[in-house]
Order: sequence, then structure tokens, then C-alpha cells
Amino acid sequence: MRIIKTTDDVNHPDHYKVGGLETIEILEKKLTNEEFKGFLKGNVIKYITRGGHKEDALKDFKKCKWYLDRLVSTIETV
Repeated sequence: MRIIKTTDDVNHPDHYKVGGLETIEILEKKLTNEEFKGFLKGNVIKYITRGGHKEDALKDFKKCKWYLDRLVSTIETV
């Protein structure tokens, strides 16, 4: 399967929505609210700790921010 890049790699990467749905949407529906917040928090930790250890540190920090913003939004809506 060949994936054609049409979106940015931070907010909505093409490989996250193969099949029509973004993986995070599926996770949000299938996990409890606490599990989903844990998933988001884990990704914040993942991206902040590996930032600067790969070729594109800025991308990792932007992904960290994306997950942190999503976590804050999830907490605010409960």
C-alpha cells in the first residue's frame, strides 16, 4: 500500500488515518476516559523525552504539544 502525503506530520499524519478513521478517534471511543487520558499523557512523555534525539527535534516537540493540548481539552470537557 502506498501512502500519499497530503497533510502535515504533526496534526493529522496520513498514516494515522488509513481506512478512513484516525487511530486516536478509535482509541477515544474504545477506551475509558481515564485510559484515554493515560494514553495522551504517555505520548506527551514519549515525545518530550525523545525530542532532540532524532533528526527532527522540532517535530517531536510539536507532537508533544499536540498530545498535551488534547489532554487538556479532554480534561476540560469532562
